[in-house]
Amino acid sequence: MTKFIKGVEVPQRADFVGSFLRPSDLSISNCDRYVAEVIEKQKQLGYHIITDGEFNRTYWHLDFFWGFGGVAHERGGDVIFNGEKAQLERVYLTGKLTAQPHPFIEAFRRTQQYEDAQSIAKLTIPAPAQFFQQLIIPQNYSSTRAIYPDFEDLIHDIAFVYRDFIRQFYEIGGRYLQFDDCTWGAIVGEAAAQRYASLSTNLDEVKDLLLTVNNLSLEGRPEGLVVASHICRGNYHSTWFNSGAYDSVADWVFAREKVDVLYLEYDDERSGGFEPLSKVSDDKHVVLGLITTKRPELEDKSYIIHRIHEAAQYIPLNRLSLSPQCGFASCAIGNKLTQEEQWNKLRLVREIADEVWPAR
Repeated sequence: MTKFIKGVEVPQRADFVGSFLRPSDLSISNCDRYVAEVIEKQKQLGYHIITDGEFNRTYWHLDFFWGFGGVAHERGGDVIFNGEKAQLERVYLTGKLTAQPHPFIEAFRRTQQYEDAQSIAKLTIPAPAQFFQQLIIPQNYSSTRAIYPDFEDLIHDIAFVYRDFIRQFYEIGGRYLQFDDCTWGAIVGEAAAQRYASLSTNLDEVKDLLLTVNNLSLEGRPEGLVVASHICRGNYHSTWFNSGAYDSVADWVFAREKVDVLYLEYDDERSGGFEPLSKVSDDKHVVLGLITTKRPELEDKSYIIHRIHEAAQYIPLNRLSLSPQCGFASCAIGNKLTQEEQWNKLRLVREIADEVWPAR
């Protein structure tokens, strides 16, 4: 359901996930200038929820995990994305998780300075379930188990450090927080049973764990904080990690996850049909990711409008918005588009949204 934050309606009818292509010479010394420029471009195109483009991080998820106590990282966490090796880092535990002042808070302060009467800042962070998954992948399973013999204790501590981060975020005036979550995209499809075999042979039990850690992290969240979840199947240099429809996870994430907004990937056949949208609880708004960030070609406007109305057969049109399916640069390497092609995509989103949901 749409809400208002500081007078700004959220989510936007024309929306985006959060990350943008990095300038080729981006560095620590010029990051603030480029953040100012990318935010100004967002405003020029008529977007009212702004982000720093994730220019302050190398990876959409790993940099955030490094901000907790008890976490270390090193080279060697590469993952294969549809035939291409994603050069990532291994993130692992050195001890029990502890809360501490998080570096993302100061980065968000620098984004907040660009809020105005028409704009509010959004922060994107990996979902608690994403952190849980990172710590129980085969490469980390044994070392995590040595520190947390009972994974219920691990889930409890992940939820604790996330709740503390949410407190820090809220205390500085943050009101729109987005979880980016590939776990629901990883637990669908043919390889899911093998992927989570170390946890349980029953995938429904694994889904219960993912739902529990996400919802426990939001327990007691502050009044007026809007939380979104972006459900993804992987996005690295225009490649993807997994395929599969939402049908098998809808009863968990669509129906019972305690978020206000769902950003859903629907840019190609890998995502399946719209039927699972009927499971979305009545208190949630859905942002349809019908425009791809993986290719530069612009979608046909009439086709996208047709798709929006198809989705409206399962969830009312007034609870829908439009966006690209993912960010343009989930990692610093970015997708295979130019910056102008990136902005053309967002112009198209804006044009379609204005036609489907005329300004009141």
